[in-house]
Amino acid sequence: MNVEQVYKDANALLDGHFLLASGNHSARYLQSAKVLEYPQKAAELTDALAKMIRNADIQVDTVCAPALGGVLAGYELARSLGVRSIFVEKKEGGMELRRGFEVKPGEKIIICEDIITTGGSALKAAQAIEALGAKVVAFASLANRGFCKRVGGQSEAKPECKLPKDVPLFSLADFTFEMYLPEECPMCKEGSRAIKPGSKG
Repeated sequence: MNVEQVYKDANALLDGHFLLASGNHSARYLQSAKVLEYPQKAAELTDALAKMIRNADIQVDTVCAPALGGVLAGYELARSLGVRSIFVEKKEGGMELRRGFEVKPGEKIIICEDIITTGGSALKAAQAIEALGAKVVAFASLANRGFCKRVGGQSEAKPECKLPKDVPLFSLADFTFEMYLPEECPMCKEGSRAIKPGSKG
């Protein structure tokens, strides 16, 4: 599957001048919501992701996603794997399980995001789940921004990656975009103003 083409076809691989959640600027942006608005396409992506996970012989009971961005991807991956889907939500300094969701001691959990950048949100989700006694057996995402090493990927983990090295990351493709500090951004120097297209914009 050509994941980059899937994003392009859904107008989800954007060109412009973007302010990222990290505070950095970039000329390209992945907007997974534009891909996931089509359930059939979402199913194709998560079916491929589930196949990778099964091929690695990862045993999983539940998929957990950080809200809001990971919820659709997590739900579809759970469907593809034939397991339960839950999500965690932000609280001061981290994330927590709400809405009556529960996990059992030793329950095998995959943390799923739409996109993994440095893995900060996925790590907070994992910490919330493991604090309740469950075990995170893998991380998963549709796309990997290239900071963290994915199973089968060519790039090595960068210092910015926050995911634990002893837990595998499964992702369909790496998307490595140039990023700039605001004071070093060439687009800013040309007079362009960065926009924030994500859920926090």
